[in-house]
Amino acid sequence: MKLVLFDIDGTILLTDGAGRRAIQRALREVFGSAGPEQHRFDGKTDPQIVREMMRLDGHPDAHIDERMPRLLERYVDYLGEELAAHPAGVRLMPGVCPLLDALEQRDDVLLGLLTGNLAGGARAKLCAAGIEPHRFRVGAYGSDHELRGELPAVAQRRARAECGVDIAGRDVVVIGDTPADIACGRSIGARAIGVATGHYGVDELRRHGAAAVFADLSDTAAVVDAILSAATVSS
Repeated sequence: MKLVLFDIDGTILLTDGAGRRAIQRALREVFGSAGPEQHRFDGKTDPQIVREMMRLDGHPDAHIDERMPRLLERYVDYLGEELAAHPAGVRLMPGVCPLLDALEQRDDVLLGLLTGNLAGGARAKLCAAGIEPHRFRVGAYGSDHELRGELPAVAQRRARAECGVDIAGRDVVVIGDTPADIACGRSIGARAIGVATGHYGVDELRRHGAAAVFADLSDTAAVVDAILSAATVSS
């Protein structure tokens, strides 16, 4: 059994800035400031983004920790509002639906998510893009841990607890659009496949050690082959 973990933003879909607008609204409400305007979000968990921005704004960690739960709650509320107000801004990346269909038809693949989004935010974005969240039987989210590198092990544990399958690290494949996606699974021996539909190009993702890199996910057969090959390479 192979555990295939998809990132969301830049890999499955784009929301035309809905997440950034929502987090800025929540930051202004809870901390009184939206933080640095151009701060990079890609490859990070939602709590990590909040911490980085508020540190840059002068808030100590103790203050950030105290207000983080309220901030994240308001962020999910505002994200729902932003997605509903700008439905045309949500779009799927090329090839995503055919790839999910192909993987779901296999009895040797367990579909999952590995995303910096909070679990509630992940559901909201997938639903806005017309993808049923339940298609992903396992999930590891920014609400599980602030550090992305901890999430592959979370997904492994959930596969065992919720689906009754014990999946070795070498049989975990992470699919994402950032160097953080490529690197996050190394601690468990997972392999990564890069897709250049975000801010990073094919060559850059390859330099960060991806087992395979695609311009997008539209060549279903090639991507499935890379997933299965990457999943069986010994760590």
